Amino acid sequence: MSQWNTGIKTSRRDWLSRRVTIMKSVRKLYPHLDLKKWSLVFAVGVGLTIAGIISLSYRWMPGLVMGLVGVVMTVFSAVVVVRLVIKALTPDYGENVVEVLHKRYELVLGPKIVVVGGGTGLSTLLRGLKEFTGNLTAIVTVADDGGSSGRLRKEMGVLPPGDIRNCLVALADSEPLMARLFEYRFPEGNSSGLGGHNFGNLFIATMSAITGDFEEAVKESSRVLAVRGRVLPSTLDDVVLVAHCQGGNVVYGESTIGKCGVRIEKVSLLPDNAKALPEALESIADADAIVLGPGSLFTSVIPNLLVEGIKEAILKSNAPRIYVCNVMTQPGETDGFTAADHVEAIIVHAGNGFIDYVVVNRSRVPPKLAEKYSVEGAYPVKVDRDRLRRFGIRIVEEDLMSTANYARHDSMRVAETLLRIISEDEKSQKKRAIWISQKSR
Repeated sequence: MSQWNTGIKTSRRDWLSRRVTIMKSVRKLYPHLDLKKWSLVFAVGVGLTIAGIISLSYRWMPGLVMGLVGVVMTVFSAVVVVRLVIKALTPDYGENVVEVLHKRYELVLGPKIVVVGGGTGLSTLLRGLKEFTGNLTAIVTVADDGGSSGRLRKEMGVLPPGDIRNCLVALADSEPLMARLFEYRFPEGNSSGLGGHNFGNLFIATMSAITGDFEEAVKESSRVLAVRGRVLPSTLDDVVLVAHCQGGNVVYGESTIGKCGVRIEKVSLLPDNAKALPEALESIADADAIVLGPGSLFTSVIPNLLVEGIKEAILKSNAPRIYVCNVMTQPGETDGFTAADHVEAIIVHAGNGFIDYVVVNRSRVPPKLAEKYSVEGAYPVKVDRDRLRRFGIRIVEEDLMSTANYARHDSMRVAETLLRIISEDEKSQKKRAIWISQKSR
C-alpha cells in the first residue's frame, strides 16, 4: 500500500514538474500566442459580421445581434493586433508607443524652419525647436579653423566638422549614450595623438574619407544619431574667413578674428565664389520661417550669408526672416555692440530689408554672473529700440536667458517665442495653409 502511495506521489511530482516546464515554454511564446489569439478573434469577428449581414434578410433580430457582436470583436481585436505589432517593431518605447507615434505625427506637421548659423548658439536653439517640429534644417558654417576641427582640416583635408557635430547631437533622437559618445573629447597630452580631438569630429572625418564625400558623411552620421531634421554645410568648398578691421588691418582665419584688436567693419570669404549646397537653397525656398543666430556674429552667422546663393535665396523667400540677437557681447568680436549694431552688421553684408523680426532678451543678468563675464570682457547686449525701429524691423522682447551657469539663451523659451512669431505672421500662415492642404491630399 505504501509503495502504491509512493508511486502516486512520484507520478504527481513528475506531472507537476512537466506542467511547470510547459507553462514556462508557454510564457516564452506568450507575445506570439497573444498575437495569434487576437488574430483569431479578428477572424471570428469578421465571420460573425458576414453571417449577421446574411441573416438579416430572413431573421433580422438574431442577424442584427450577430452582426453587432462581430463588428465589436473585429474592431477591438484589430486595435489590439495593431498595438502588438507596433510594440514588437518598436520595443524601446514600451507601453508609450502610441503616445510616441502621436508625438512624431505632430512633429511631421510642424512648421518648416531653416536655422542659419553655427557654434553653441545654433545647437542650443535646435534643442528647443526639435520639441515642436520635425521639419528642421540647420545650415551650418564651415569656416572653422581652430581646435580639433582645425587640426582635422589641415591633417586630413576635410571640412571642419565641429559645428556640424554640435548640431547633429542637438537634433539626435538616439540613445543618450550615443550622443555622449559623439561629444567625448580625448584628454590633452594623450600619447596616441588624439589629445584634444572630439570623437564625433573623428567619426565624421573618417566617414568623409570612406565615402569620399563630406555631405554623404554628414548624412550617414545623421542616420547613426537618428537626427530629427537635417544638418547641411552651407558650402562644400574649402573657405577661409577674412576680417577687415578699422584702420585697414586684415586678419585671416576664423580662429584669429578675435585678435583683430579693433572694431571689425566686415568679413569676407576666400575664395569669394564658394557655391551653396543645392539642398540648402531648396530648404530656404520651402521654409515657413528662416532664423539667423544666435551665435557669434562675424564667425558663425554672417559667413553663411557670404556663400554664393544663400543670401539671394533668403531675400527671395516669402517666409519671415528672424534674427535672434545674442545675450552677451563677444570679446574681440562684438565689443561694445548693441542689438542695433548686430542687426546693422547683418544688413551691411546682406542688404536692406533682410530681417523682418529681431528677437532680443529683456532679462537682467544676475550681478554675480555679470561680474564673472566682465572679467572676460563680455557684457549684456543693450537693446537700443529707436535705432532698431529705424531699420523697419519688428522688435520682439522676451525673457529668454538661462542663468544656470552661463548667460546664454534658454532653448525652450527661444523656441516658444519663434513658434509664436511664425504662427502670427501672415506670410508664414499662408505658406503653411498651402503646404498642409497638399499634405492632407
